[in-house]
Amino acid sequence: MPIPLPQLGLVISYTYLWHHEHQVGREEGRENRPCVIVLALEHTDDGTTMVAVLPITHAAPRDPALAVELPRLVKQHLGLDGERSWVLLHEGNEFTWPGYDLKPLPGARDRFDCEGGLPPFRSDPAIFCQ
Repeated sequence: MPIPLPQLGLVISYTYLWHHEHQVGREEGRENRPCVIVLALEHTDDGTTMVAVLPITHAAPRDPALAVELPRLVKQHLGLDGERSWVLLHEGNEFTWPGYDLKPLPGARDRFDCEGGLPPFRSDPAIFCQ
């Protein structure tokens, strides 16, 4: 399967570099993890696309205001595991799409994105019912 177009809400497999890792001089992340695309901007001058992603983690956030828990049904739709997970809102990476840190999903040699993507945010909390 070809590399997908970067779209808002698309969940990808990406070698994420945490802020604390960057602060100690690391230039590359240590593990692949699901991340959600929150911004994709195409540069008209050269045709490159810059993407910003937020990490999805199993670690409960210290400050709940800085994360959004993914409902079980959303994780199931994406094909992710059944453990509780959060999208962290205070961390992010940006890169030129597709970039060398985009990785195939575990167990899939040629797929880089989860099926579907995150549903659009709505003010109706029923969209995220657990």
